[in-house]
Amino acid sequence: MDEALEHASTTIEQPHAASRTGLDREERLVKDAILRMGSLVEAQIRAGIQAFADRDLELAARVIADDARVNDAQRQVADTVITAIATQSPVARDLRFLIALDHVAFELERIGDHGAGIAKQLRWLIEEPALPQVRELARIGNLAADQVRGVVTALIDIDDAVAREVAARDDDIDHGYRTIFSEIIELMRLDPTSVAGGTRVILAAHWVERIGDRVTNIAEDVVYLATGEVEDLNP
Repeated sequence: MDEALEHASTTIEQPHAASRTGLDREERLVKDAILRMGSLVEAQIRAGIQAFADRDLELAARVIADDARVNDAQRQVADTVITAIATQSPVARDLRFLIALDHVAFELERIGDHGAGIAKQLRWLIEEPALPQVRELARIGNLAADQVRGVVTALIDIDDAVAREVAARDDDIDHGYRTIFSEIIELMRLDPTSVAGGTRVILAAHWVERIGDRVTNIAEDVVYLATGEVEDLNP
């Protein structure tokens, strides 16, 4: 009787262990894909800002072309998540984690679009006089890239404290955007010849501001995963 019970117990536990191993493997694949995607998006932001600040059309063209790599990375994450859900039947925390990662990949893809959008503004700016507000744009742009790196780390570690810290930095980006906007509007009022160039700087700053907002969305996903609470980190 004891041997029969032991055998029955073993046959019950083995499929569960195999399923858990498979699910862990799929989750690692998704996390690795998110890490690669986050690194690619961070590089896109920095390169887009550098191209804009240096008026480097060649670099801007590479940033725009590389947006396709970000799109491919997002599709890879989505495919892996779908495969994990279809083949491993995750429930509870595992299912929430996979769905959150899929949402994060969507947000990162949109952030990549914003990085390319910054680079695209250079095509209309290249013949216009340089404006001093580009220095502040470069500062907040690199801060946004730092945010992307930080929030991806927080996600992989499911660290809500780091996620909150990253989201809090969005205030600095918002302040920088408002400063750029108000200064350029005043410049346009005083010097109509600055309208074309000023408009492009404002649009680039707007994309940086949107990156900060999307990073905050990811940070809220991390807080939810860590605590089970839905929280607005940028009220």
